[in-house]
Amino acid sequence: MTSTTTQDQGTAHVLDVAHVDGDAYAVDVRGHRVLVDQPVAVGGADTAPTPTELFAASLATCVAFYAGRYLVRHGLSRDGLRVRTEFTMATDRPARVTALHLTVVPPPGLPEERRAALLAVASHCTVHHTLQQPPAVDIELAD
Repeated sequence: MTSTTTQDQGTAHVLDVAHVDGDAYAVDVRGHRVLVDQPVAVGGADTAPTPTELFAASLATCVAFYAGRYLVRHGLSRDGLRVRTEFTMATDRPARVTALHLTVVPPPGLPEERRAALLAVASHCTVHHTLQQPPAVDIELAD
């Protein structure tokens, strides 16, 4: 299965997902491989995070990246920077994430006058913007 973005806004980015074993799949993107699986309780082998966990991780790592770049830009250390993330699943159908809560844990010693700006910059990451203005999603079956 190949997933591509439409070219309305620029170059398409391509990644490939292939079955590995059981409920495990490998995602190949730009020479990197990420595995996904399902927990044992739902039939998987729990060899890797679930796609939904990677979805939440995508947002968290994007927030962390933007926060880290802010710190570097202002001559501050990223050492100790963390982003804690919690997500809640819907109890009804369709299956979906209904809430995400992220807490940016700044590095020790972050000056008080930099806290609000750090949060503002972290809140403007690409994945967060994408969730606020969802893209068109088309799923088709190959010939």
